[in-house]
Amino acid sequence: MLLYKFPFGPLSTNAILIGCTETRKGAVIDPSLGATDVVLQQAAASQLKIEAILLTHSHWDHIADVAEVKKRTGAPLYVHPLDQENVEHPGTDGLPLFVHIVGTTVDHLLRDGQIVAVGNLELRVLHTPGHSPGGVCYYVQGENTLIAGDTLFRGSIGRMDLPTGNPDQMQHSLHRLAQLPPETRVIPGHGADTTIAAEFRR
Repeated sequence: MLLYKFPFGPLSTNAILIGCTETRKGAVIDPSLGATDVVLQQAAASQLKIEAILLTHSHWDHIADVAEVKKRTGAPLYVHPLDQENVEHPGTDGLPLFVHIVGTTVDHLLRDGQIVAVGNLELRVLHTPGHSPGGVCYYVQGENTLIAGDTLFRGSIGRMDLPTGNPDQMQHSLHRLAQLPPETRVIPGHGADTTIAAEFRR
């Protein structure tokens, strides 16, 4: 697996490019504000064809460049149904928009436990609400990697004081992530990588 992380936008939101080294197929996860050119340049340099745009959730800083990436790659867009409305009509989640976000049609709705294939890579969808109703993580078991969005950070967890937050759901989601192998690499939506073991020792 190829994996590149690019922090962009006023909140340094991690846009992620992943790719299968065998098939050269790739996906963009959470294309943040201003990330498009750098992500697509890296995809070209790595000889990856972008075949999917995957969202961990629909907060504005994670979807800011979705329309642009979709226009330039023609790739289908995936999101959990509970966050679909805010992707197609940004701002309906009750969060203030600090920049203009172009609404975009969702092509595929994710469900818990679903496998999304990126070439020979298998990304298992884990529905992890708490920060956002349709929040998901992507678990790549074969690569011992979790793309965690804003559910789990290095030394912190996703905010629950937003209109989309729910502490009870977050507690359940974190308990679920705690069941993953301790050595699992965690790539959060903001900040540095960590591991399941490191976070659940805190």
